[in-house]
Amino acid sequence: MKILKIAALSAVFAAQFALAQFKQTPLPYAYNALEGNIDAQTMEIHYSKHAAAYVANLNKAIAGTPQEKQTLFQILSNVSKLPAAVRNNAGGHYNHELFWTVLTPEKNTQPSAKLAKAINDAFGSMDAFKEKMSKAGADRFGSGWAWLSVDKNGKLFVSSTPNQDNPLMDVVEEKGTPIFGIDVWEHAYYLKYQNKRADYLAAIWNVTNWKEISRRYEEAISKK
Repeated sequence: MKILKIAALSAVFAAQFALAQFKQTPLPYAYNALEGNIDAQTMEIHYSKHAAAYVANLNKAIAGTPQEKQTLFQILSNVSKLPAAVRNNAGGHYNHELFWTVLTPEKNTQPSAKLAKAINDAFGSMDAFKEKMSKAGADRFGSGWAWLSVDKNGKLFVSSTPNQDNPLMDVVEEKGTPIFGIDVWEHAYYLKYQNKRADYLAAIWNVTNWKEISRRYEEAISKK
């Protein structure tokens, strides 16, 4: 009887997993790859607990609804019409999937010539952009994100959103395609930096993946 019960539970779990619309992408580096800037314990908890919960809860929230067959972009672009559980978890899943890719253990990556020019045109200089981006993260009250995005005209802008919102959502004031995001929830930095969010924001620039951000920029402007 016990064996049959275990088999039945396993079958239920397998069926639920098979129906899951969304899944985590494997982390593109080891948990300890960003040590010195982001510690291994934070990365492991952030990826395997917090981010994993977003995708699991998203799949649960959309089960049996039309959103089960939609893309993440479709869900986010109409999120004002959906329950809070979908908004929070769809945002959390998208935001973290982007976040892992715009960090790298590779040293001194550089933006492409096109992206560098766009940053200079929009903000005056790379240093001015970094200052604006860091300020967006530092000034976000409570939990949220700082974003570099491309607007509908192909121009760059910096913005900040609360909780797990992002510029793709139809609920935000400044809409666009995110190409870089910094997570300023406390779980992203508290083990190493405690209440010193500014130190975490400064350290992010040591592990910023400009190759990926440039790729996302090229992709975004190609669709304008």
